[in-house]
Amino acid sequence: MGPNYVQIFILIVLCASMLRVGVANRNPQHGDHRRLTNIDPQKIVVGGSTWTYGFDYTNWAIEHNQFYVNDSLVFKYDLPKDSTTHPYSVYLLPDQTSFATCNLAKAVKVADESQGGGPGFEFVLKEYKPYWFASGGGEGINCNLGKMKFKVLPLPNSAVY
Repeated sequence: MGPNYVQIFILIVLCASMLRVGVANRNPQHGDHRRLTNIDPQKIVVGGSTWTYGFDYTNWAIEHNQFYVNDSLVFKYDLPKDSTTHPYSVYLLPDQTSFATCNLAKAVKVADESQGGGPGFEFVLKEYKPYWFASGGGEGINCNLGKMKFKVLPLPNSAVY
């Protein structure tokens, strides 16, 4: 006795599903920014445009989702205009606790108030390790209230599929 119509239908659906998964793995979708072979380093503008007070950079980093070793983060920010504006800067924090509390005591300043103008300041993610960034402007106000902090964990610079 041969297969019935239900068995044939299930077989067709199963084959179509397997074909769809195979095509999806070869053609990265919206959230997948990279090829399946060695990955070319990218220049990623932090926040998508500028490093500015009040933008949620932690959320941006989560939504951006894919960072790789050798990618460059580009920090662009306005230079201080007068004594009433908090200057922006970029600090690399040593650990999660310092990040959570915006404690810059053991942080390293990687870009000062003048380096974000024009093309911006580039920071290369050189290793597969977590990087915690925060603005040091305003004596912690930019980091704490201004949401000017984020964490990235760049993936190794090779195929990850």
